[in-house]
Parts: sequence; C-alpha cells; structure tokens
Amino acid sequence: MTTAPARASWWLGPSGIALVLILAILVAGTAGYVALEGWTVWDAFYMTVITVTTVGYREIHPMSRAGEAFTVVLLLTGVGTFFYVLSLFVAGLVHVGFAARWEARRRDRMLDDLDGHFIVCGYGRMGRIIVDEFRQQDVPHVVIDRDPAAANEIVEAGGLAVAADAGAEDVLRKVGVARAKGLIAAVGSDAENVYIVLSARLTRPDLYIIGRAEHDDSVAKLKRAGADRVFSPYQVGAHQIAQAALRPAVVDFVQLVTSAGHLELGIEQVRLMPASPLAGQSIASANVRQRFGVVVVGIQRDGKMEFNPPPEAEMAAGDHLVVIGRPETLKHLELVAAGQGARQPEG
Repeated sequence: MTTAPARASWWLGPSGIALVLILAILVAGTAGYVALEGWTVWDAFYMTVITVTTVGYREIHPMSRAGEAFTVVLLLTGVGTFFYVLSLFVAGLVHVGFAARWEARRRDRMLDDLDGHFIVCGYGRMGRIIVDEFRQQDVPHVVIDRDPAAANEIVEAGGLAVAADAGAEDVLRKVGVARAKGLIAAVGSDAENVYIVLSARLTRPDLYIIGRAEHDDSVAKLKRAGADRVFSPYQVGAHQIAQAALRPAVVDFVQLVTSAGHLELGIEQVRLMPASPLAGQSIASANVRQRFGVVVVGIQRDGKMEFNPPPEAEMAAGDHLVVIGRPETLKHLELVAAGQGARQPEG
C-alpha cells in the first residue's frame, strides 16, 4: 500500500511534473484549435497529438494565420516537453541499472569480507528462528535460500542472503565456505539437507556442519553425509517439553544463561589455542575463577565432555571450555584463550 507522503512526493517529483505538463499541453492544444478554428474536439485533439509528436502529417483542415501561429507555439512547447519526459525516462532506466549493479557489487564485497561466519541454508520456520538468534547475538551469518522473495526480505532487513541452490559448490564458495565457522542445513526437505551436507563436506572437509532431520530415518543419512550434529525439531521440542514438566528450574536456568537478551549472565564455549597462556595449566594454577570471574562447568576434548572438572584438571591446547560468567568476563577469557590478551580486567 502506498502511503500519503509517498503519493505526495511522487506528484511533486519530476515524473509527476512531466505528466502534468503533457496533459496540460494536450488540453491547451485541443482547446486552442476549438477556439481559434472552430473544429470539433476530436479533430482538435488529433491535430494536437500529431503536432507535438512531429509525425509529419499535414493539417486535417485549412488553418487561419492565428491557427498557424498557435501551431508553431504548440510545436515548440510540445516537442520540448516530450524531450524532457524522454530524458527523465532514460535517466530512470540508467539509475535503476546503476543502482542494481552497485548493490550487487556491494553485496559481493560484503560476502568477500565474511570470516568466521555461519552459513544458514533455508529460511523457513526454523531458518528464521536461527537467523533471529544470530542477529540478537551479533553472530556473522549469511543465508542461502531458493526463494528470491526470502532473500530480498533478509537483504532489506540489513542482512546478507543469496537466492540460489545451497547444494551447489560454486554457491558455497561464493558465500565464503572456506572461511566459515559452520554451516546449518535447515531446508524443509531431508533429501535436500543430505545433499547440502554432502556438498559442504566435500567442499570443506573440516567444516562444522549441523543438519536438520524431519524424519527419524534421515538422522543416520545426514551423519553419513558428513554432518557433525543432527537435530530433529520434533525430538528437540518434545524433549524440551518433557524437561519443562519434570525439571522446570533446570530449564529456566538453561534458558537464562543461553538467552541473547540476558545481559548479566551467559554461558559460552571457549577454545584454547596453542598460543594461549592457559594451555598446559590446570584450572587451579591458572586461577580461572578468581582471574576471570567465570565457572568452568565442562571441558570438551576429542569429542568427549568432562562435566564439572576438578580444580587440578589440566587445560590443553585445542580444548573447548564450557564456562558461565558475565559477558565482559567471558569476552576477556575468549581473548586470553585465543592468545590475544593476558591483561586482567579491572574491577
């Protein structure tokens, strides 16, 4: 629906002015021939049209000297107006084409600059929830969806999206699969998800891939195709409902520490890099809790999770620490774990 301000701006713009000028010339020319020559309205209108369009036909009736003078004025003003309208039309086409090319180049540059991002394949009901969560947590991501309308919706909202087949290797390369942190196959078809996972695994063998399974028998297929994690919306939803019924306090706590809108407490997974001063130290010797103000609730190593590790548990390079703390302390721990900072936060 067009709003009143939009309609007003259109009428006051060059297009509205050009239309008014053309109508004014046609009306003035018709009225002038009727008044000066006494022609019928149709004859006067026809003469006005062939005059301002310079088609070269002769006069439909003999004209007086006043009629000839009026034709000269009408010819000059009409031709000038039509040239003005034509220039507006051409300028509009050029502007639209230039804007489209500029927008395409800008989007390509943004795709080239992506690093450590997630590739979300599919913008259906699940894809929208994933993208919303990424937006709330400022996680870099790009969406691939076959539907151009869905891609345009994301772009208009300020995101990055490509309308294409997520299973095509050239499309995956275009969205920076070589630099991506992970890929989520969340289209509505299990067959498509299997194909997407297989293509992504062949294109990038070390990529972290999450797959969505609509049916139970597709879980094994997605894992064989190369998915590191496979989730069924129905199983996850049913499990969540059961836990909410049996352990509501636990569910509330998990939602509290994983909610993007909660600013006081968060849970994070931090990877220790070889350059980190924490690598090779125990939790106690590194003084993690006092130094960073976080609690280590788990250490993941070689695909196995050690929950509630003791203070003497050693932290090695490549380990993933699951920690709970405030956002600012978690950020500081991430920097130290990556070997990018060792300064203790103030306060």
